[in-house]
Amino acid sequence: MNRFIIAAILPVALAISLHADTKSLVDRHTDSVLATSRIIRLDSDTSKVVRLDTPAVPTAEQDSLRNLAIAFYTDQFRHAQDPEAPTFLFMSKSAEMLMGIGGVVRMRGWYDWGGAIPGNGFMPYIIPIPADKANSRKLGTSPAGTALFFQMIGRSPIGTYRLYIEANFNGYENRGFKLKKAYATLGDFTVGLANSTFSDPAAMVPTVDAQGAADKLSKTDVLVRYMHTFRNRYSIAFSLENPTQQIEQQPELTEKCSSWLPEAAAFMQYQWGNGEHIRLSGTLRGLSYRNLISQHNNTVAGWALQLSSVAHPLPQITTYITASYGHGYASLVNDLLAGNFDLIADPGHPGKLYAPRAFGYCLGLQYNFTPAIFASASFSQSHLDPSHPLSPDSYRRGWFADINLFWNILPRLQVAAEFDLGCRHNVSGTHRYARRVGALCQFSF
Repeated sequence: MNRFIIAAILPVALAISLHADTKSLVDRHTDSVLATSRIIRLDSDTSKVVRLDTPAVPTAEQDSLRNLAIAFYTDQFRHAQDPEAPTFLFMSKSAEMLMGIGGVVRMRGWYDWGGAIPGNGFMPYIIPIPADKANSRKLGTSPAGTALFFQMIGRSPIGTYRLYIEANFNGYENRGFKLKKAYATLGDFTVGLANSTFSDPAAMVPTVDAQGAADKLSKTDVLVRYMHTFRNRYSIAFSLENPTQQIEQQPELTEKCSSWLPEAAAFMQYQWGNGEHIRLSGTLRGLSYRNLISQHNNTVAGWALQLSSVAHPLPQITTYITASYGHGYASLVNDLLAGNFDLIADPGHPGKLYAPRAFGYCLGLQYNFTPAIFASASFSQSHLDPSHPLSPDSYRRGWFADINLFWNILPRLQVAAEFDLGCRHNVSGTHRYARRVGALCQFSF
């Protein structure tokens, strides 16, 4: 783990040492998107449209409204695949409330060869071993990720509030409408269905594939969170979240119990620039099962830590780094959530389960040729490292590598292409590769 920590600190130190006022090309693209937004101010007798593509010296009104619109992007848990700010924003007469309805139309296509993955997302865990001769190649498409959202930002006597609802067409058969987020923020408090405090979506490298890095932590659940920022540099957060668990069940030996303890998550963060930060987050989980031999319910503590960072050491370069380690947190990890690895059997004690060790990391680099064109590459791994031997055909580790090119033809129209390579390794040492080329076309509104 020490080399992962050092790898995370070095680009951060480099970014801090460079000129802080230089705007990254990623931020310049955000400016171009905001320039296409229009604020409709609802007065009592008429509606006034205000453009956000401000001149060199903006008016006081333009500057104030632009700052309010930027609030759509000032989200500690914003991911590169999240929708852009709405094209049309509606402002109340008093200028105390801003409301927007927007979304993204997204289409992905992919081609697998040399062994098709039995799923839309590219996951090393589900690479079939031995090879499925009947499914060595596959062509697939999906509109999953197409989304609609509603957001309201306003000021009240007790603080700034934010209401957000997002639904994706990634439910039944990847076309059903499914609620993704629904939360309310008032001041430092957030309540609702939102990204876990243990996750850091901003530190996840952009990918065409919806699944993303092998070690990706992207849990979304109902929570109550307190988050506060000091001096615009330091942030802390703590939350209680709805529990989830995936445990191994053995007939006549063990069975799963109802979850009854909330999961706790927290982070400490140092931030600079526009969204650049280094964060240490952690989670504590209560994992329950019933020992059918002793006829007793047991709760095992699961825990994990994650170090993450996103930085712009140069205006053209963005670095993404994550590294996690813990026991009993496999269901939170992208490449392990398909299995039941939060608790697994202790072969020396029938009826007993324990929380196995796991760890993972991702190193990603993005280079912007212009604000509208960028390429990124990443390499990630996830490891399951139990204390007791597993069966030879059990999963041991998997890795995922990708390289892609994104082009924003217009500020709100994006196309991209990507090459993915992944490998699954079993306990026995057998392994198998999978390959994919994918394409993306999306339009935000």
